[in-house]
Amino acid sequence: MGMLAELFVILLFVFTAFGQYNYNYYSDHDYDPEPDDDYPPAYHFNPNTQYDIPHVPYATDCARECFCPPAFPLSMLCDNRKLKTIPYIPAHIQQLHLQFNNIEAVTAKAFINSTNLREINLSHNKLMSNMIDDGVFAKLPHLAQLYLHHNNLEEIPSPLPNTIERLFLGFNKISRLQHNVMQGLVNMTMLDLCNNHLDDSAVKGKAFSKLKSLMQLNLCNNKLLSMPPDLPSSLMYLSLENNSISAIPENYFNKLPYIHAIRMSYNSLQEVPLNAFNVANLVELSLGHNKLKQVFQVPKSLEHLYLQDNELEIINVTLLCPAIDPMNSNRLTYLRVEKNKLKAPISTLAFLCFPHIQSIYYGEQKGKDAQIPILPQFPMPHDHDEEEEEERGAWPVIHEEDDEEDEHGGTDHDDFDPYPY
Repeated sequence: MGMLAELFVILLFVFTAFGQYNYNYYSDHDYDPEPDDDYPPAYHFNPNTQYDIPHVPYATDCARECFCPPAFPLSMLCDNRKLKTIPYIPAHIQQLHLQFNNIEAVTAKAFINSTNLREINLSHNKLMSNMIDDGVFAKLPHLAQLYLHHNNLEEIPSPLPNTIERLFLGFNKISRLQHNVMQGLVNMTMLDLCNNHLDDSAVKGKAFSKLKSLMQLNLCNNKLLSMPPDLPSSLMYLSLENNSISAIPENYFNKLPYIHAIRMSYNSLQEVPLNAFNVANLVELSLGHNKLKQVFQVPKSLEHLYLQDNELEIINVTLLCPAIDPMNSNRLTYLRVEKNKLKAPISTLAFLCFPHIQSIYYGEQKGKDAQIPILPQFPMPHDHDEEEEEERGAWPVIHEEDDEEDEHGGTDHDDFDPYPY
């Protein structure tokens, strides 16, 4: 009996200890089988999207006039909804799309709760400068992209936050640049002012020189008579089409060592300095629809040269290429010279200087012999099957419809698109 009693005591001790262990395990985690009263709304999380603000449910926090896509929880789409005022903007929104509406004013109250905005698109509205509160955009500390093109602005809204990187102001009525309007915009890389009313007095002095990071400047379709002064040395793309510029100062582009593309078609250029474009990184040069009578030296980096619709009677190869260096040959691949006054094709010496040339487009020339196609096309279109060559990519085929342009400022395949960069 004594042994049985001892065995019973031992078993009782083991079961008691095991029971305590199980009880303590659950009590340590404060297990609560009842759900909370406040159940969070449904939220569709996209694990492949990177956001700067923590992921929290925003599905129900959206202006009723707009749409907040579940897959893009930081965007609010209010475009093309006949809005006359800016709707309520939730605090978490970073991308705001308000284009194609009837909005006339921007008040400070509109963005009072939305300091996380990084991109605002107010293009294609009816904004007027006197209806935009002073400094309304400067209060947005993260704003990087601002789209205000196709409005009725007469001046640039100011001040702007120093976080601005891309500013679109094309197709407005801007005729002047206020003093120090570019002050502090050290992060701006792209400025579009095409299709405004800017003249030489508006861009004189150091209007753009303070934009130390500027890579692209669009001033096409304005009223300029001369080249804009003091451009920042960081510039890579310059658009000056459809102005009335008659001359390029000596060594003007030497101050732009990184310039990559220059667009100056539809101006009044009669001649340019022989070394005007002798810069190291120039790849594309468009001087079509001017009044040039003589060519100039082509930099070795240049690949595309547009000289159509000028007054050229001869293309002097020794001016284009003063010296031939087999170890550092010119990279020119494409040349357009239609609608000039050429009576003979370019000298075959050009192919020694430009060994990478793929196409010279002569088209039809101006003058009494314009109706007679006396100049050969290089390469000759009938020498190759167009479909086969286009498929292989061997030669660029230029069709007749490429010549169809408006009288002034028409669409051409070398026209500058102000928005891609």
